[in-house]
Amino acid sequence: MFMNSVLEGVVSRRALMGGALGGLATAGLAACGAPNGGREEPTGAAGAGAGVALDFSKPADNLYAFGKIWGTYADKPVYMGFQGVQFARIGVNKLVPLFGYVGCGNNQSMIDENGHLWVRGTEAGYFTDLASGEIIDYWDNPYSGERVEVFPFLNDRFRGRITGEMPRYAMGGASDDTPLNPADAVEEEDGMIPFLLPFQRVHDQYLLVLEYMHEYANPVTPEGWPRASTGPRINPSEHFVFYIPAADLEDRSNPSARFHAGFMRTSPWWPWMRMGRTDVKDAALFGRMHSFKISGDLDNIPRVVLERLERDRPDMLEPQTDWAALEPIGTWEAFAEEVPPEV
Repeated sequence: MFMNSVLEGVVSRRALMGGALGGLATAGLAACGAPNGGREEPTGAAGAGAGVALDFSKPADNLYAFGKIWGTYADKPVYMGFQGVQFARIGVNKLVPLFGYVGCGNNQSMIDENGHLWVRGTEAGYFTDLASGEIIDYWDNPYSGERVEVFPFLNDRFRGRITGEMPRYAMGGASDDTPLNPADAVEEEDGMIPFLLPFQRVHDQYLLVLEYMHEYANPVTPEGWPRASTGPRINPSEHFVFYIPAADLEDRSNPSARFHAGFMRTSPWWPWMRMGRTDVKDAALFGRMHSFKISGDLDNIPRVVLERLERDRPDMLEPQTDWAALEPIGTWEAFAEEVPPEV
């Protein structure tokens, strides 16, 4: 999706999709009470220490930088967008483009008195026709020969907290103990992985990789949803590469940092595709997308997404009014919660 997606297993989805910093309620990203007793204002000024250089060997500076990339420390949210294409990946066959994937986020960040990063907002993800670019509500499945209803992802209350420890995943109520950025995470002697991200400065840009990978029990069970389920376990992953202007990130008087990013996603078929009884149910999706926060304004949102939200869910574009953490739920959990079992 966009940057929230990489934390899909980490904070709260609609019940998104319920949404993306989605399902981690363990050490790094904990579901707990709101900071400041639920007050809106942060207790620590994001711009404190203006002129002090960032030190990415310290979790505190990594949290600060991540908060201004993901959102803004200002009193109004910023808007981010994403757009791309998802492909069928079947055996050794060449990839086949299926549909577009577009969406947006409405995000804010704050640092509390304990130095923890809190995030809040909303996010939306829609599927589009490749030829027209318009949002689709139904899709003609070439593998089953049936028309299926599309399940868009709308997370109207996305919340979460990140401490100085790297988040570990607990999707579906059972952790597979995989930290964010497993290829780069460095575990200390006591088993703790500090929240240190692989920032790399190249000329006037910072490069940053964020990625996750899950494997857990499929909430859309084969017994309850034989057409929607691809099996008892699922293994989605996303891999982002961010490009952030160094001047934006290093200026502590600037509450937000622009970015553009590319990301790839692999996963089983979406449940709404109803691939469970096809000959290719064990194949997968591959996605390549762009994610971006260039202006931070509404014009960051792809046109078709903005028009659909203004028509159907204008509340998704409004600022949020609390920081209360929510029970995390992932994409497949949202489908299982909202779509009645088939049998």
